[in-house]
Amino acid sequence: MAKNYSFWQHKYGAYHPNDPLPAGSYATDVLIVGAGYTGLTAAREVKRDQPELNVMVLDANEVGFGASGRNGGFSMSLFGMEPETTVFRWGKKKAREAQEYMQKAVAYVHELIENEGLDSDYEHTGMWRVAYTERQEKRLKSTYRLLCNLAKDGSYFFYQQDEVKSKLNSPHIRAAIYEPETGILDPCKHVRALKTLAEEAGAKIYENSAVADIRRSDDGIVVKTSNATIHAKKLVLATNAWTHTLPGPRKLRSRQRAVWTYQIVSEPLTKDEWETLGWRDRMSIEDNRQLVHYLRITKCGRITMGGGSIGFEYGDAMDKWHDPGVWQDLEAHFRWLFPSLKHKKIYYKWGGAVSANFDMVPEIGFIGDHNIIYSTGCIGHGVSLTQLNGRLIADLISGVDSELSRFWIVNRKAISVPPGNLLPFIGVKAITSALKGIDRFEERELRSKRIQTSNNSSQQTQ
Repeated sequence: MAKNYSFWQHKYGAYHPNDPLPAGSYATDVLIVGAGYTGLTAAREVKRDQPELNVMVLDANEVGFGASGRNGGFSMSLFGMEPETTVFRWGKKKAREAQEYMQKAVAYVHELIENEGLDSDYEHTGMWRVAYTERQEKRLKSTYRLLCNLAKDGSYFFYQQDEVKSKLNSPHIRAAIYEPETGILDPCKHVRALKTLAEEAGAKIYENSAVADIRRSDDGIVVKTSNATIHAKKLVLATNAWTHTLPGPRKLRSRQRAVWTYQIVSEPLTKDEWETLGWRDRMSIEDNRQLVHYLRITKCGRITMGGGSIGFEYGDAMDKWHDPGVWQDLEAHFRWLFPSLKHKKIYYKWGGAVSANFDMVPEIGFIGDHNIIYSTGCIGHGVSLTQLNGRLIADLISGVDSELSRFWIVNRKAISVPPGNLLPFIGVKAITSALKGIDRFEERELRSKRIQTSNNSSQQTQ
């Protein structure tokens, strides 16, 4: 597994990054740090709004090295953790606004791909959220009622077990919420396509150009790399999970921390295996656990699965790319969920970091005045969100009072991450332990069935 590549980056093949920023002194109207979905979308939209502006983009690695090149490829409408959490924390009015924003985000990505003819392997196939147990099904029905209350009519449908079985041969799924207006894509191909769009609009992109310092000056912001100095009028920090590692304003370290999630992908399925599985609608799937699993079909005929347990970054090393234990659990869940595929080999495994804050809600904020903008807290649901956030940031750069720029996540009073590494680590451990406890409680009947099956098999062998 070379260079911590995702399956998508591995499949993409040879990629030739842009040259690093050459040594020297530069002046620009807008400097964007981070060449993922947020930064590249913001760069393109700023140039489309104001072609006369000079826009530069820096990335410490290659374009899409972070979550943008290694996520599951779900263009989905989930905001934060759960709709119940958003309503509890922010109220129904803001929850409805968030739901509307996320549905706009999915439409924004879909329309961009179609209008620009992007080679993103996009499929507008919809999404299921599924339950395995009676307790999960009861909670799923409650979530369905809430989503129907928050969203426009026709956004969600509830499938009972008979309808589920007619569309997917997985004996353990009891019920599903179906959301038709969502899609899947190849995240690496898509971020490379966004790079092309940004460059065609006139943005200058420099890869392998890590930021070494950020300071204010009398006439703007000064950003330094190892061998160059950039004087910028406005600065956008689109680094998400890496934001706390940036040098400069102290506030950056309190916005979020990196949470690591892991994925596997199977070898290709045969035509007969697909027929047996019956997954003809090619919808993406997320289960209704607290520590969710997410899965989908790839364009090349494989199944990817991610989620389950997570990793937390203790410090700033940002190197938790591998977790054999989580990969083993994912493989076991894959074989349990699809008994007809127990013989299939796992082709590839990878991990990546997502941005999580203590509110568990996305945040776009300012540092000091409105000349430094940051975006964090996508909580692993950022494919569509980050791209519409890029459009929103372009409005902030232009000073436009738009429906997007008035969205309540902008400059909200978020809960800061406690200083140091110990307290955030303890907090995450406490939260994840509680979530695991809920999953164990709700899935007791599954464990009982597995034990019974194991005992029956043992008796037959004897």
